Amino acid sequence: MTREAVIARPAISQMSARVSFAAAAAFLALLAALHVLKAELDPSWRVISEYAIGEHGWIMVLAFLSLAVSNVALFAALRSQVRTVSGRIGLALLLTSTVGVIIAAIFTTDPITVSEDARTTAGALHNLGGTLGIAGPIAVALLGWNLVRNPAWVSARRPILWATALVWVSLLVFYVGLGAMLSQNNGEFGPDVLIGWLNRLDVLAGCGWLLTVAWHAIHHGCRWTS
Repeated sequence: MTREAVIARPAISQMSARVSFAAAAAFLALLAALHVLKAELDPSWRVISEYAIGEHGWIMVLAFLSLAVSNVALFAALRSQVRTVSGRIGLALLLTSTVGVIIAAIFTTDPITVSEDARTTAGALHNLGGTLGIAGPIAVALLGWNLVRNPAWVSARRPILWATALVWVSLLVFYVGLGAMLSQNNGEFGPDVLIGWLNRLDVLAGCGWLLTVAWHAIHHGCRWTS
């Protein structure tokens, strides 16, 4: 590999990292705006996907697409940094979760309170996207483990480990909390099932990981050699 190639590749990776960081930040900004524009949706028990229903719904669609762009850009930034089988699986799972986000953007969810016989095909496809999104935390674990073992990322090890741990803690809190609240509410969603806060914690943790990794990719890109 020539000296010019060695220099050029980090620059491309840094550009991807910057796009990833900006897109993740845009997702959070759009989501925050929706909390104001659609204040009638109680954030304590309504999930963020419901912001796509009705007026201003296009903003949630744009937010989902921003998140997808962040994932794809981070994939591009990390390809040269991940060389193990587990790392490549992590990259593949990151793309899998991105497909889920895109599906969720295209197909609008049903309201969380909708009855079984009133569910729509679009809502079912949105849920399929959510199911694919389960690949995300696994990707986070595999990629996080590979990055902290990469000597070029030595100064980023602690924040990446913390960000990765937060993703999994939030996921555990989500499922344990949801299961406990549903069992106390006869399996029905409603104001007593505070899935909204759990959903937002999970989303914030995931975005936190994207921002953390992209930030360190930007600032350590000059050390990359391949």
